[in-house]
Amino acid sequence: MDVLSDVLAVLRTGRPRSMLLGWDEPWGQEFAAVPGALGFQVVLSGSCWLLPPGGADPVRCGEGDVVLRPYGRAHALVSSPEVPYAPCAAEPGPPPRGRDVVTLCGAYETDPARTHPLVQELPEWIHVAPSAELGAAVGLLAAELRRPGLGTDAAVPALLETVLIYLLRHWYDARPAAATGWAAALRDPVVGAALRALHEEPGRPWTVASLGAHAGRSRAPFAGRFTALVGRPPLGYLTWWRMTLAARLLRDTDATVAVIAHRVGYRSEFAFATAFRRHHGSAPGRYRRIT
Repeated sequence: MDVLSDVLAVLRTGRPRSMLLGWDEPWGQEFAAVPGALGFQVVLSGSCWLLPPGGADPVRCGEGDVVLRPYGRAHALVSSPEVPYAPCAAEPGPPPRGRDVVTLCGAYETDPARTHPLVQELPEWIHVAPSAELGAAVGLLAAELRRPGLGTDAAVPALLETVLIYLLRHWYDARPAAATGWAAALRDPVVGAALRALHEEPGRPWTVASLGAHAGRSRAPFAGRFTALVGRPPLGYLTWWRMTLAARLLRDTDATVAVIAHRVGYRSEFAFATAFRRHHGSAPGRYRRIT
């Protein structure tokens, strides 16, 4: 199991959204906060400046550059740092021809109450120079937005997710060998193997010893290594992930509570309900009704 893909699939809410926008100089556009959204901006033509949230220094973005904003906070794009900006009121759709700057923006919304630590450790924004793979995915996405056709409603979310995966892959691949946290956990042969196993079979009756054996280490060294890199002990992470997966199944499927309990590793509906209430603050049935 690919941990990153599994995390994104489980945490996503709603449909990914994207649009093309264009401006004539001088211009400035503010984008409102979307809590929990993994958002990005791509400069398709021209150049502009990103004004990050929190008053950070402006960032110049040239043609092909991509900026990933992992936390959905408000930000602005401007033709120059001195230009005032107004709230974004654009509707989705292709920009008129001849605009000085054309950007593609996308938002992959996740539940802010269930943010995965893999995302939590990302910086406020990530500036990525164009690459062949990322450029190809962006080009296909832009083409679908410019010329919608049969299957566009399916193609756009898939392509938007592909762009996001390339951006996150770039970030984690670029981490130094001495990196800590999830950057290290995903590339560590022992902890990475354990994480893949937990995501592949979250309902399996794992123990620290069985996880360690699967990863090729004895119990105590494995537990210490896992906790140091992931930030939680193995079974603590497993419980958290099971409850996160259960919340998504309750929200997005019609599966019964008993079926969900079994899928996430609980032999009895009562034991699952107790664990779920402890983690989410409400019983599974009530959680399903209010989300």
